[in-house]
Parts: sequence; C-alpha cells; structure tokens
Amino acid sequence: MLPKVFLRRSIRGGWLALLGVLAVANGRAAAETNGIAHINAPPSTNAIPWGNKELSLADCLNVALDHNSAILKSRADLEAAYGIMVQTRAIFIPKVRAKSSYQVLDQGAVEKLPIPAGLFDINYPDQQWSGNIQLVQSIYEGGRMTSAARTARLTKAQALLSHQAAVADALLEVRIGYYDVLLATQEIIVQEASVKLLTQELEDTRRRFDAGTVPRFNVLRAEVEVANARPKWIRARNHFRIGKNNLANLLGYNIPKEYTEDIPLKVAGELRAEPYDIALAAAVAKAMELRPELGALRKASLLREEGLINAKAGYKPSVQTFGGYGSRSPNYSDDLGRDISGWFVGAQMSWDIFDGLLTKGRVDEAKARLQKARLEVDDVGRRVELEVRTYYSYFIEAREVLESQKKVQEQAEEALRLATARAEAGTSTQLDVLNAQTALTEARTTQIQALRDYSVARARLERAIGQNLLQP
Repeated sequence: MLPKVFLRRSIRGGWLALLGVLAVANGRAAAETNGIAHINAPPSTNAIPWGNKELSLADCLNVALDHNSAILKSRADLEAAYGIMVQTRAIFIPKVRAKSSYQVLDQGAVEKLPIPAGLFDINYPDQQWSGNIQLVQSIYEGGRMTSAARTARLTKAQALLSHQAAVADALLEVRIGYYDVLLATQEIIVQEASVKLLTQELEDTRRRFDAGTVPRFNVLRAEVEVANARPKWIRARNHFRIGKNNLANLLGYNIPKEYTEDIPLKVAGELRAEPYDIALAAAVAKAMELRPELGALRKASLLREEGLINAKAGYKPSVQTFGGYGSRSPNYSDDLGRDISGWFVGAQMSWDIFDGLLTKGRVDEAKARLQKARLEVDDVGRRVELEVRTYYSYFIEAREVLESQKKVQEQAEEALRLATARAEAGTSTQLDVLNAQTALTEARTTQIQALRDYSVARARLERAIGQNLLQP
C-alpha cells in the first residue's frame, strides 16, 4: 500500500497549480458557452392543447421551434459542435498530469553500490514508490495553436449556420402543412355547399315531378349529380384528417391513444394572398448572401484550409514547457515512510525528422479535401441560383393564376342565380342549372387552391432566398 505521507505531500505540492489550471479551463469553457446559443432541454412533447385552442400560423411556428424533431436533433448537433470546439482549443490550454507508481523488486534486481560489504551500513530496499504532479504547456506546435483558435471560431459559425438551415427547412414544412389544413377546411366548405345546392335542386325537381311539370329523367339526373358530389365531400374530409395528422407530426406532438380517426387539432386563420414583390436578380443576390447552406460550406472550405495548416505542422517541431512537484522513496533506505520531495521545471522538444512519409500523405489528403470543398461551394452556389429561379417561376405562376380567378367566383354565383331564375320561369333547362352549379363549385375550388398554391410558392421562394420564415 502506498504510504499516506507520499499521497499527502504529493497532493499538497501540486494542489495550487491544479486549482489554477482548472480555473483557467473553466473560465474559457464559460466564455465559449456564452459565444454559442444556450440550448435548454426540450419541453415535453405532450403539451398540445387538444381541442382547447385554435393554433394560428405563428403558434404553429413557435410550437415547432420547441417540439419539432428535426429542430431538436439539429440542436443536439449544435451541442456536439460545441464539444468539438472545446476539443480543438484544448491544444493551447495547459495540461495537469499526475502520475504515481509502486513496485516490489526481486533481490537480484536491487541495484547496490559497488563498495565493500560492511564498510557502510546501507539498506537496499526492494520496494519503491514515486509520484508527481506537473503542469505542461505547449509553446510551439508548428502552427497548430493559432490554427486551433481559428478552427474553433469557424466550427462554431458553421454549426450555427447548419442549425439555421435545419430550422428553416422544418419551418417551411410546418407552413406548408398549415396551409394544407386550411385548404382542406375550405374544401370541405365548398363541397358541402355543392352537395347542399345539388340536394336543393333534387328536392325542387322532385316537387316539379310530383306536380307533373318535369319528366322522371330530370329526377334521375339530379340524383346522379348528388351522388357524384358526395365522394368529393368525403375526400375533402379525408384530406382534412390527413392534413391534421401531418401537421401534428411536424409540430412534434404525440397523439393520445384515445384519439383515432379525427384528432381535435384546431387551426385558426384563412388562406390569404399577401402582396409580395421582388425582382429575380435581387432574389438571386439575396440568396447568395443569406442562404445558411452556402455560409456553412464557405466555413467548411476555411476549415479545410486550417486542416492543411495542421497537416503541414507535422514537418515542424513540437515544444512544451513543464513544471511540477514530486515525491519518491529513498534509494538506500527501507523506510517507506520517508520521502524525497521537491519541485522541478524544464522544457522538452520532439521533432519527427522522418516519419515514413506520414506527414506528406496527410498534406496530400488535406489539399485534396480543400479542393473538393471549394468545388462544393461553387456547385451548391449554382444549385441555389437554380432553386431560386425555379421557385420564382412557380411564384409568378401562382400569382397569375390567382389574378385570373378574382372575378370568376362572383361570375359563377351570378350565372347560377340567373340559371335558377330562368328555370323557374321555364326559359331554361335543368341542365343549365346543373352546369352552373358545377361551374360554381369548380370556381370556388380553383380559388382556394390558387390561394394555397400562392402561399406555398411564396414560402418556398422565401426559403430559397434565405429569408426569415418565422414571420407568418
């Protein structure tokens, strides 16, 4: 067993140095934590206000920030990047190392002084112990130390940009899911109105048939029209159920087991066409500046440059200074309670003059990875521009379709009113009324679909540009 005096003296000698180094390390870690967004543990995913509150678009976006699985996983990646940043900077933070040993020697392995026996009374112990604690500080690592500081900053910036891209993608999906639920809600209203109109027409036709003013054929035609309208209403309700389930999943909600078909998720708001005007050239320019994916790739290219610097550091020496305090048992006394203690300082250098071409291989690899990173920036830049141009075209299409539908619904309603009046006056046929009703339903359906397509096209264009999607 190691003597207590050894433990006591070794710890006492290096305790102050250890406390100083830990204070420095903790201070730097705290500074790094302040430099990156603090991430709280995600709240419970069962906090959905089932049936109690209508969620607006702003509510959905805020809920997604706390519960969406893609965002939560991205936050975990952000924490991992913080750990990498701390590891990177460890190269220029002092290290505290403690070492101890205890051994028992065979009598034949005990070293003895070459003096005649009996001349001096010397004990040659067959047990030895030693221990020390030391502080080691790198002062030159071939460029790796300054590179580590730059690498840490770039790693932090790249992680934040990647997180922003993940959040933007998740919020875009939430917006589209929200618009789909609103569209399904309006589809139900339109199809219900269509079934109601056709049912009224069927009842009117039956009364006329009973009065002997129309043939049985008109009744059959009206019944067929009602039967044909009901599947569209059923599909609209199914789209509504599917849309709510999809939105709940995007919001990160766990659906309680007691809810089966129609979950009580309520959304507020309506489909609207908010004015949005931007030139294509300005959109492309903004995308090149704002897209977080491009920013992350640019940081990755800079990180590859730092990787090349680190690889080339293998050609250069490594120098450290050290100091500490140590204790050991005496060499010529078998009293293990005695110790020889004291402080020590020094410096050390290591230099691989020839490492079997290991450093050359690392440099070649770093150069190739740097070239690939630069090509990736150019390639993704072209893809971003293509994405902006594509979604800008979709947005123009959606806006033009919406413009074309401004007067159609009013005209279809007026056409139905006139057809009904003429039919009652006996100057038009039942077919005219049914055609007018079908045209009105199509006009209403096209109108709400155009509003949804406009909202989705705008959201996708804003995402392609890199604008903030938190503004509903």
